[in-house]
Amino acid sequence: MGPVARDARVVVGNKLADFGDAVADGTVLFNWSGGRELVREVFLAAPKLAWVHSRFAGLDGILFPELVESAIPLTNGSGVFSPSLAEFSLLAMLYFAKDVPRLRRQQMAGVWGPFDMLPIEGKTVGIVGYGDIGREVALRTKAMGMRVLALKRHAPAAGSDLGPVDEFYETGRLLEMVAGCDYVVVAAPLTAETKHMVGAEVFAAMKREAVLINVGRGPVVDEAALISALRDGSIKGAGLDVFEEEPLPGESPLYGMENVLLSPHCADHHADWLDDAVRFFAAQYGRFVAGEDLLNVVDKKLGY
Repeated sequence: MGPVARDARVVVGNKLADFGDAVADGTVLFNWSGGRELVREVFLAAPKLAWVHSRFAGLDGILFPELVESAIPLTNGSGVFSPSLAEFSLLAMLYFAKDVPRLRRQQMAGVWGPFDMLPIEGKTVGIVGYGDIGREVALRTKAMGMRVLALKRHAPAAGSDLGPVDEFYETGRLLEMVAGCDYVVVAAPLTAETKHMVGAEVFAAMKREAVLINVGRGPVVDEAALISALRDGSIKGAGLDVFEEEPLPGESPLYGMENVLLSPHCADHHADWLDDAVRFFAAQYGRFVAGEDLLNVVDKKLGY
């Protein structure tokens, strides 16, 4: 942990008792992989706590009332994993545009069968949740010559620089946005407001040749409605890295669906992904001890 280890007492544990007397004097809580109850126990037992950091970008798994209501800042790993998730989004688009399943079937069968492939250049992608992941998706899809739409709680003021986005939509215009999209990338955090926001109405509004891609949080998409839409051809396909229940149960029909590209929540895993998470925390710690503003400070009431 580099600069942290040189000037701080570092105590690691999987239960409250592991932290011993360090809890009484602890000022920083770095949650690497603990669940809500463990984080809550340590939080409540640490009277001098001044900052909580989560390795993850998603916070739905650790937010609890006492943390939300406290004045203690909470930061997360937003941005650390976003480039890889944007790359997976591009993969899913190309997977369906170039009909990779057909290519593999023909290759395995020794069949030479040319066919017309679809371009993604000139197509429209809609991004549901324009945070750090959404921005990375927008940058890459814009570079591929795509038209980029994005949904966020509040659209930028008129005259603002929209960056790689051609048009922003406020949350209430979700159905309007997806109706014009060839690809819909879900990158929204999970909150009470966003749970199942992508459901039957959204799938009914999408083009039949459109593809849904979820690299945000599983429960933002109503999985039962998605399966129904995939089965009846309401949409062309789905590229999924996250699911309502993880690990995805073996009996899930998603495993056997030919119009699904399924990743076991590892689209952001690469050789250095965990090292990157530690380096980000170490840099944050440097800012903390220097009294500088922390990055990625979360609005705890909104959940992101």
